[in-house]
Amino acid sequence: MKKYAIIVAGGTGKRMGEALPKQFLKLGGTPILIHTLQTFQAADPEIELIITLPQEEIQFWDELNIWHQNYLEHKVVAGGETRFHSVKNALEHVEEGLVAVHDGVRPFVSSETINQSFEQAKENKAVVTAVLMKDSVRQIDESGNSKNIDRSSLRLIQTPQTFDVELLKSAYNTPFKPSFTDDASVVEAHGHSITLIEGDYQNIKITTPEDLIIAEALLKAK
Repeated sequence: MKKYAIIVAGGTGKRMGEALPKQFLKLGGTPILIHTLQTFQAADPEIELIITLPQEEIQFWDELNIWHQNYLEHKVVAGGETRFHSVKNALEHVEEGLVAVHDGVRPFVSSETINQSFEQAKENKAVVTAVLMKDSVRQIDESGNSKNIDRSSLRLIQTPQTFDVELLKSAYNTPFKPSFTDDASVVEAHGHSITLIEGDYQNIKITTPEDLIIAEALLKAK
């Protein structure tokens, strides 16, 4: 069965305090986005890789690949106004089979997690990686009052989120809503249930300077 991975890389450097978009920041001397590509290639060289980037950053990405001698085969697609629109653009280049959607700034996803997500998606069609909450959680109401929530019923959602291609394309035919924060929310609104699989706490999303410090430590520990 054909496998695709859409790597969404439309972030900015705002929360990182950098002018350079976070996906291009260096981790161990190599841009984060290249690390992410290499991770998927290592998990399964047959996965067809598709990156979404803002149109104005595509030329810079091409230059980075030359500079860092990154010869991994992949397709680059211009992103859209939101993550939803970027994924929708990328799906135009996907045919039948299975497709994983992954954050470009999650370079530490394991091969085991990637392969498990594809295996589970064969049967369940909509599979999302998640981990248990470690911290206590409180919910704030409109009056500003808070109450404790049982964290055992909550999960932190990660990527990859892996789907049957036909299902995901059908779900993305719906008009955009602000509540569509990830691909699972789009598919769920389309009427299909989501299957959760166990993720990995090392599969961090690098969005702040603190995350980058942790990422450097994880890289050195590999």
